[in-house]
Amino acid sequence: MKQAIIIGASSGIGYELAIQLAAQGYQLGLMARRIERLNELSELLPGEHFVQVTDLVDTDIARTQLASLIDVMGDVELIVVNSGVGASEKKLDWNVESQMIDVNVRGFTAMSMDAMNHFLKRGGGHLVGVSSLAAHLSGGLALTYHATKAFVSNYLNGMRSRAARSRLPITITTVEPGFIDTPMLETKPIGTVSVEKAVTQLVRAIVRKKNHVYITRRWIIAAKIIYILPNWLIRKFV
Repeated sequence: MKQAIIIGASSGIGYELAIQLAAQGYQLGLMARRIERLNELSELLPGEHFVQVTDLVDTDIARTQLASLIDVMGDVELIVVNSGVGASEKKLDWNVESQMIDVNVRGFTAMSMDAMNHFLKRGGGHLVGVSSLAAHLSGGLALTYHATKAFVSNYLNGMRSRAARSRLPITITTVEPGFIDTPMLETKPIGTVSVEKAVTQLVRAIVRKKNHVYITRRWIIAAKIIYILPNWLIRKFV
């Protein structure tokens, strides 16, 4: 039986990803902060799965919990690091900024590093990291969020190089969603798609072992345009 761990499975992309992977026969380890949502999800899915309450703000504890879950499950071949925090930054607030850094940078790095070390020991595997189209932007209304996602995309690119140097069958997939209809999205701008459609494309990328995927594919064009737009125009929107 194929085994996968989803870190950040309690809502949005992670929740729907669990549904679609379970439908493809995966046994899952579900990690997130909200135990009631994890239990609800586990009961919804066919088969038997594992639930682990985890808060990436407590990085050392989260690392221990991930290691324990891997040991209990036995042969985890896919780990998806989906946890992320986003918030309004119209007013700069250190409590908000620091939480984004703790989860999106420190927590993400710890989970990705430990996943990679597991795959090196195992002799292969697949790490999927969920970043954002925001990785290609920098703006004054969400400066910390954009910066953390730029870190995520850059870190995964470096991890891909490390995987290549290992000469082991380790795949690193960077996922950069645009506007997905999840609880993190406060409004629904033009181009927003359902989480079901977004995750269907994500699962396809996982199966095909893609190095990088924009979700949905239309955002490939937007990402390219961003780099040729003048800063004064970008700042009107971000």
